[in-house]
Amino acid sequence: MNRETVIAEALDLLDEVGLDGVSTRRLAKRLGVEQPSLYWYFRTKKDLLAAMAGAAMAPHTTQPLPTPDDDWRDWFIENNRSFRRTLLARRDGARLHAGSTPTGDLDRIRHKMGFLVASGVPERDAQMAMLAAGRFTVGSVLEEQADPGPDTAALPADMPPIDHDAAFEAGLALILAGLVHSAGRPG
Repeated sequence: MNRETVIAEALDLLDEVGLDGVSTRRLAKRLGVEQPSLYWYFRTKKDLLAAMAGAAMAPHTTQPLPTPDDDWRDWFIENNRSFRRTLLARRDGARLHAGSTPTGDLDRIRHKMGFLVASGVPERDAQMAMLAAGRFTVGSVLEEQADPGPDTAALPADMPPIDHDAAFEAGLALILAGLVHSAGRPG
């Protein structure tokens, strides 16, 4: 057993039982070890959850970084789509990620911010847009993952079921439109 095995098993447990069902006791049983042996790798459950959040974000954090030849608007949209796909890939992925600190991803975040600024986006606007889009994405996925499904009987007759993909794309387009406006560039 090693740290990576513990994290991988914890993520598999997350997918099976959801975030509320993940416990060090349950994880130790799954691994066939005594619960205290997990403390060799993680001092607290909070440390375990942070490691799980970091590992769960790997599909997004390993995406290629923007290059000077990329259109910043296209990159901004695709970056947030990638983030959403990554959160949706795990049961309760948004809840696991919410509140985590991207300590291992700081250089990538700096690169992304630098790319936006080099593309003509004012630094403060780039920061706020990245923050707003990130929080919008997490919130959208939280709602999507909490959606019990198409129980149209519970909806008023004049209200169609929520199309999560369309709602996400529309909100992201609005954030981008505001950023384009603040950058003084034609959209």
